[in-house]
Amino acid sequence: MPRRELLTPAQREQLLAFPTDEAELIRLYTLGEADQAFIRAHRGAQNRLGVAVQIAYLRFPGQPIARGENPHPPLLAMVAAQLKTPESAWTLYASRDETRREHAGSIIRWLGLKNMGLTDHRSLSTWLMPIAMQSTQGIVLAQALVDEMRKRLMVLPALGTIERLCAEVQTRAQRRIFKMLTAPLSDAQRSALDSLLEPHKGGPLTVLTWLRQPPGKPSARTILAHTARLQAVRALNLPVDLGRDVNADRVLRMAREGAQMAVYQLKEYEPLRRQATLVAIALDVGSTLTDKILDLHDRLIGQFFNKSKHKYAQRFADDGKSLNAKVRLFADVGTALIEARDADGDAYAAIETVLSWEEFQRSVEEAKRLARDKEFDSMELLTEYFGQLRRYSPAFLELFEFRAAPARQPLIDAIDVLREMNKAGERDVPPNAPMDFFKVRWQRFILTEDGVDRRFYEMAAMSELKDALRSGDVSVVGSRQFKDFEDYLLPKAVFESQKAEGRLDLPVPTDVNEYLEERLGLLREALDEANRLAAAGELTDVRIDDRGIKISPIENEVPPEAEALKIQAYSMLPRIKITDLLLEVLSWVDFGAQFTHLKSGAPHKDHTLLLTAVLADAFNLGLEKMAEACPGMTASRLAYLVAWHVRTETYSKALAELVNFHHKLPFAAHWGDGSTSSSDGQRFKAGGHAESSGFQNPKYGDDPGVLFYTHVSGQYAGYHIKVINGPARDATHVLDGLLYHESDLQIEEHYTDTAGFTDQVFAACFMHGFAFAPRIADMQDKVLFAPGKAADWPTLAAIIGGSLNIKLIDQTFDDCQRVMASIRQGTVTASLLLRKLASYPRQNSIALGLRELGRIERSLHMLKWLREPAYRRRVGAGLNKGEARHKLARAVFFHRLGEVRDRAFEDQQNRASGLNLVMQAITAWNTVYLERAIETIRLQQPVNDALLAHISPLGWNHISLTGDYSWASSKQPKPGEFRQLRPFTPRQAEAQPDSDAASDHQPSATDES
Repeated sequence: MPRRELLTPAQREQLLAFPTDEAELIRLYTLGEADQAFIRAHRGAQNRLGVAVQIAYLRFPGQPIARGENPHPPLLAMVAAQLKTPESAWTLYASRDETRREHAGSIIRWLGLKNMGLTDHRSLSTWLMPIAMQSTQGIVLAQALVDEMRKRLMVLPALGTIERLCAEVQTRAQRRIFKMLTAPLSDAQRSALDSLLEPHKGGPLTVLTWLRQPPGKPSARTILAHTARLQAVRALNLPVDLGRDVNADRVLRMAREGAQMAVYQLKEYEPLRRQATLVAIALDVGSTLTDKILDLHDRLIGQFFNKSKHKYAQRFADDGKSLNAKVRLFADVGTALIEARDADGDAYAAIETVLSWEEFQRSVEEAKRLARDKEFDSMELLTEYFGQLRRYSPAFLELFEFRAAPARQPLIDAIDVLREMNKAGERDVPPNAPMDFFKVRWQRFILTEDGVDRRFYEMAAMSELKDALRSGDVSVVGSRQFKDFEDYLLPKAVFESQKAEGRLDLPVPTDVNEYLEERLGLLREALDEANRLAAAGELTDVRIDDRGIKISPIENEVPPEAEALKIQAYSMLPRIKITDLLLEVLSWVDFGAQFTHLKSGAPHKDHTLLLTAVLADAFNLGLEKMAEACPGMTASRLAYLVAWHVRTETYSKALAELVNFHHKLPFAAHWGDGSTSSSDGQRFKAGGHAESSGFQNPKYGDDPGVLFYTHVSGQYAGYHIKVINGPARDATHVLDGLLYHESDLQIEEHYTDTAGFTDQVFAACFMHGFAFAPRIADMQDKVLFAPGKAADWPTLAAIIGGSLNIKLIDQTFDDCQRVMASIRQGTVTASLLLRKLASYPRQNSIALGLRELGRIERSLHMLKWLREPAYRRRVGAGLNKGEARHKLARAVFFHRLGEVRDRAFEDQQNRASGLNLVMQAITAWNTVYLERAIETIRLQQPVNDALLAHISPLGWNHISLTGDYSWASSKQPKPGEFRQLRPFTPRQAEAQPDSDAASDHQPSATDES
């Protein structure tokens, strides 16, 4: 029987937690007439109160109250009030445990409940098995089991019993999955799988290690290398449908676990488990290689276009002197011809007054050579890269099975033509080849006087294929990132069933008419009010005229007293090493327990080793250099810990512990209630091995880099972080942080800058229950969309761009709901789906429908922005909190000059996660000690609590971030004690640097649109 604990302490508490909503408490714990009669049958106020409490407990959460346990205070108060009995009567009742047990037995019989027996145990195990086949999360199994036992009117056993039953089922489910993955295999296929653990071509790497090599710099050579790896995976000849009936997350988890195992450890597995693990790895590697090759193709085609553009511009610049000379020469010739015509002179003689006829002829030939294409299009240079394309395109096209939407079928037909040409070794494009798959821009290069240009034809096909893959118009069999759009969504039958039963879990009306009535009614009211205020000149700091919108910048409203109080408070904080800070925070909240073993689920016992590995990520040091800087540590020990305990999900859970702890600190309430947040990206240059995986972004220059996209609560807590190393816009990742963070924060309103918004994001956020409030820098260029004619709101007519397409919303509303429900229920991530929709061609109905829904929400947002200065200030202040965190991030992520040099995405994500975790630990430590500093200041002088909102917990001048990293537990304060504050002196105040980032972060004049 499994011995490991299935649930964390927080999950155990959550599983049997009492409701906090007052309405729910009333529903659960209101005593009916039958209850009152049963209770009155017991003598004595204390017995009646005890029986009532036990009835309440057995109904929810479903267990008798334990010996010595004090009742949940709201429950006790509610029951006592109904019985008109003092709550203190419970003390007398609890003193006799025998009475409590007797009453519990009689109540169980009276309520018609039963205790779990052996038959029930077997029945529940069978019922739970399908859920265990789908999920590896202990809390999911335990919650489902508890809910089912309540439905069956069973008394919940002890939590340990529940955990053991779930663990037993989970173990059997794992065994069943092993059999499902291996049963269809032939002896030859089993032998081929085992060969993955043998050396590759007699070298030092095993075949499995060779298959998992990370992608290199985009090039034909890299694509061919990955093509060879994918062909090796396919050479295993695994059944086509293998693993289709197994939950994808289960297979992925098995693959990750197997990847962390040494070869000798995998060989020691029993055959069933070993081969199932190898199947999972092979399936994962196959999908990963497919996506890598397609991504490398995308980036390489993009490079061809960029290089052509730059080369075209460079050649034009290089020819600038010659071109200028020719222009001046022909200006002189033209002048001479004009003068000759006016004087009825000879044109040829006029030319020869400027230069000889032979020189004129040579000059004309030189001008022809210098002249560019009449369209001045850099695409004419694309064929200079045709050789690179041809190195990999035959193998690339032969490798994949492409499936297209009807509109893109001509492209697939063109791909088929290229395949046949490659097989036959033909150079000329056949006359019946498709010609309607490419954009008009390609036409003059492909269709020449001499016929079809093979080079441009293939270039066009491969470029259009790249665009179609990105948009989702073309899918690839075996891919995770480029599969058919329908495969990302809930099956239509499931969606229709959930909608009919009200189980979509979307906080918006499911009926389109009800939805439109509500939202359009609000929009009309907002338009009416804004029109009235604008006509009366009562829009504060806003002017609307024929030229559009003009909004005055918001002035900094931070009082000088806040700056002085901030300096005084920070000067009192103890000076501390980052290692001591982490140990102290760990003593307050055991976030280290979340770094569980990938296989056993057990937390790591050596906290100093764990924190050293976290610092290696946070400081961008790497394990070897961190081991050198930390006495007593070795790189091998750190590498083993990272392999088994440090991954994205453990970082996420540890971060949630810190964010929850910080959220509950009394001093954090001065910055908000945790219901608002912002998100923004911080770019770090990609260097070393990562340079090939980094993407160029014109916004940040020509150097490749990666973006750490962070969600920050109004209380300065960085509750989610994600690495973006692709060209996708920030906006597609906004919803990820709001949906997938694991903290207790209940975000209601979210802010971004201009890069974080699109109309589709407006729609997606609203349909998931979030108020989206971006600061749009170019708002003067944006227009409103109205449910009527612009003339209905004459003062706003200049900024109303058109009417909403209500018919389109009506036609696509169900599809839009299906997309959002799919995101909500986890069949696809929000960023992937929004990226697909953003890339879709204009005629895609779902993309257009979401855009139209988003226009309603954006118009409401813009009208609120115009009407409410407090709204503008709130958004600006929220964004500035996130931007202020960037300064602390630069200070912490200091090694290698802040360059990200990890090639693998997982390693880059660990760097970002470690950085965010350490920053949150600093934030929590500062918050605790700022509160103590302020309380000390109160003893000497009055403190205006309104000023505390302007003191952020992001200072780091008092924290030593560099040097040797020693872990001295003996220097830690005793439990319940704190470090001594420093006395405040004016000299200390003067020493506070401006870059400390501890100051308030209110909107400045440059922050406003």
